[in-house]
Amino acid sequence: MKLLFTIIILLLPVFMLSQHKAFTKEDTLIGSNNAQRAWWDVTLYDITLKPDYNTKSIIGNTIITYKVISDSLPFIMQIDLQDPLQVDSIITNKEKFTNYKKENNRWMMYLNNQKKNSVHTIQLFYHGKPKVATNPPWDGGFVWKKDSIGNPWMSVACQGAGASVWFPCKDLQSEEPDNGALLSIIVPDTLVGIGNGKLISKQKNENGYTTYLWQVKNTINSYDIIPYIGKYSNIKDSVVGENGKLMTDYWILNYHENQAKRHLKINVIKTIQCLEYWFGPYPFYDDSYKIVESPYLGMEHQSNIAYGNFYLNGYLGSDLSNTGWGLKWDFIVVHETAHEWFGNSITASDVADNWIHEGFASYAEVLFTECEFGKEAGNDYCEGVKKSIENDIPLIGNYNVKSEGSGDIYNKGSQIIHMIRQLVDDDEKFRTLLRDISKKFYHKIISTKEFEDFISLKTGKDLKAFFNQYLRHTKVPKLEYKIVNSKLKFRYTNCINEFNMPLKIKTDRVIWIYPKTQWQSIIVDEKIKKISIDRNLFIK
Repeated sequence: MKLLFTIIILLLPVFMLSQHKAFTKEDTLIGSNNAQRAWWDVTLYDITLKPDYNTKSIIGNTIITYKVISDSLPFIMQIDLQDPLQVDSIITNKEKFTNYKKENNRWMMYLNNQKKNSVHTIQLFYHGKPKVATNPPWDGGFVWKKDSIGNPWMSVACQGAGASVWFPCKDLQSEEPDNGALLSIIVPDTLVGIGNGKLISKQKNENGYTTYLWQVKNTINSYDIIPYIGKYSNIKDSVVGENGKLMTDYWILNYHENQAKRHLKINVIKTIQCLEYWFGPYPFYDDSYKIVESPYLGMEHQSNIAYGNFYLNGYLGSDLSNTGWGLKWDFIVVHETAHEWFGNSITASDVADNWIHEGFASYAEVLFTECEFGKEAGNDYCEGVKKSIENDIPLIGNYNVKSEGSGDIYNKGSQIIHMIRQLVDDDEKFRTLLRDISKKFYHKIISTKEFEDFISLKTGKDLKAFFNQYLRHTKVPKLEYKIVNSKLKFRYTNCINEFNMPLKIKTDRVIWIYPKTQWQSIIVDEKIKKISIDRNLFIK
């Protein structure tokens, strides 16, 4: 727990700065679907990667298949590839292409004959020493490490930095290739290369190297496409889920096989069964489910989850809720698996809305605790993590400039979902709501506004002020009350003027009240001297 709190404290100045900095043209080019991106749509990434552990360098090429979706001129294509990686040559439609220039961390290509609805390919050959992640997954880049017995161990962590830290792409969160991705990993014969989806082929080359080809059939975030290279063994397993038999592979360092069999199998099966109950079917049956032991703590890479929690319960063996419940299950397995629904299947259109990813993944921790130990245990856990909320800046960041909101997107995001559950006031209806969200936005890119509108529609409640308060402001609403002559008077303060969240209170019985920022009143028993408030609400 100290590790997480230290990380949050270190990141706070960055988050706070992002809310007040003067954004530049560079920020817009990085974070928006600008004119150089909007006219074309990626349909397939075909990536080939050959890392060299000794020189900490890579050689690669990426074939991008794309469709022209606009006939607006000029056809300038922005391909992102971060320094110090360099493009060696470009091939378009099987011909060498030279009409391009480098601009900071992107390559601008000036194209012709781009008719609307036409499909083209562009292949970029590149090389170099990619940016190194010094503290993955909290910072982005290539990871060059050794396992505990000295074998090379490599991977990438790049959600924040962007996938262009290791391969050329349209590095925008809202861009997902319609037909998935292919990843060929060329490694020494002594090592194994693991990618997303399913292993299509393993081909031994003549030069002491082997090529592993992996395929993802579904749409995928570019930051989720990740290679892992190491001395791996494979444990095959499966779970019978709502859509049939789901393959669950575990790629682990070969000397951890016994630990993985004891720990991962039971945790993964319980997690998938619980999350399918609440969220609906696992979203990527045809790409399978896979956990890969990684040289960093964890990440939600689609069908390819990074796992570095040392086969411990909790978060590196500690309980982030301080309730005891968090030590009874593996935090990384639960949280990162939940991202398969929220983050991977349902993706925020802008990183400013990433509370959707992290709020639901964090609430999955509450739901899993409930699945295993009962509803009040889940409520205990939710109450425990509430204490770590900082309320420093709003959950929603700045749009179109790659600016995420507060670190509270995790636990405050979870509280928002928990409060929606209280407002629905019927667990079966709430479960139906969660499953409807998964179904409505299955494999889709969404905005916070679309999410808000859908929740209000399905619940039949006007939640505009509720979302504005908790997503766009930092103050925690306060309920003030007084009891005078059998009248309970109450109002909200420390909130926006429109805030009007209903809530349950307990007097001599449990009742609903409907506070506003102006005093309201109801008649109560003259013996009532005080009230208690539902602990499952984030108010003072």
